[in-house]
Amino acid sequence: MTQPDLLGQLRIDRDSPHAEEPRRSLPWGWLLVVLIVSGALAWWFFGRQPAAIAVQTALAVPAANAPTSNSVLDASGYVVARRQATVSAQVTGKVHEVLIEEGMRVSAGQIMATLDDTQQRADLQFREAQLLSSRSQLTEIEANLRQAKADLRRQQEIFDRKLGTAAQLDAARTQAESLAARLASQRSQVKVAGESVAMSQVSLDQTVIRAPFAGVVIAKAAQSGEMISPISAGGGFTRTGIGTIVDMDSLEVEVDVNEAFIGRVQARMPTEANLNAYPDWRIPGEVVAVIPAADRTKATVRVRVALAEKDPRIVPEMGVRVRFLETRASEPTSLPALTGVLVPKGAVTERAGKSVVFVFEGDRAQLREVTAAATIADFRNITAGLAAGVSVIVAPPAELTDGALVKKPE
Repeated sequence: MTQPDLLGQLRIDRDSPHAEEPRRSLPWGWLLVVLIVSGALAWWFFGRQPAAIAVQTALAVPAANAPTSNSVLDASGYVVARRQATVSAQVTGKVHEVLIEEGMRVSAGQIMATLDDTQQRADLQFREAQLLSSRSQLTEIEANLRQAKADLRRQQEIFDRKLGTAAQLDAARTQAESLAARLASQRSQVKVAGESVAMSQVSLDQTVIRAPFAGVVIAKAAQSGEMISPISAGGGFTRTGIGTIVDMDSLEVEVDVNEAFIGRVQARMPTEANLNAYPDWRIPGEVVAVIPAADRTKATVRVRVALAEKDPRIVPEMGVRVRFLETRASEPTSLPALTGVLVPKGAVTERAGKSVVFVFEGDRAQLREVTAAATIADFRNITAGLAAGVSVIVAPPAELTDGALVKKPE
């Protein structure tokens, strides 16, 4: 075959019916575009993330903290100590040693600090020396008096035998009487010297500062080397106290009640207190007294409330909320003994004939089957299936399902 024949075979015949076949591939491209668009629409309808449902939540609280009677009044106040003292020295002096720190427990009579007692010890030694000297003189006079009485007896015998004169007898009698008078005077001096020693010992004891009662140190006000005085000396260079101690057994609550509602409060009225630091802890108590005086600037009356529980968590100046109750907690009530937890009654719903709640976990609603018991005011008692401190969804909407995406309102 010649070269022109080969070139002729490679030439495309435009008139041949097979020349139109490449154009028939165009519909396949359109089909690919349609498939891509359809897949995108399907992903948009079926694969996109559903919108989160806005819900309200509340915490499940222990049922044991449920109130046993209705509240007639709520008021705010603070924990105060009825027995609190800033301990100081009875004399002015320089602090030698401080033996307390904040938070330290002290017993009654325990040494809190000592002052420099150099002068007091020197004075005590001087007074003791005076007492010793007075006692020595007393011993000497007693010996002389015994001798004078013996001489008087001998002179009396001599005079009775007509061997001595009356003058000699009178002189012996005078000597004995004089020594007896000196003896009485010296005994008084010994007593005075003893009292002086006792006074000096008291002054020495006053340099030792002791706790007046058992309690906890809440403030340390002085350091070694500082001057301290029971009376402020002015100028800010003299301390008036070593530290402050509080008797923790005397803690109670003082609340300010609006004078418009003070008629609802009575002595020995039962109460429940909630510390701001421990809102789930209900502390029973009762009204000690309603102070018969009003604060005209605040239009309130102060009420003292005693706490029935003593606990190290309760400290002075803590904020507290007090509920004044209608009936005493010790009186029998119609409420059954409560166990488990309390949740808002709207959080419990029925699904498939069972009591359930929705728990808020992360950003999902988790369905929990629970055992629901009594309804108390606006709460429902859950005896099984739920623990205290769990966040539940209040009034769950009908469309809410297990695992649904939820969120709290902004």
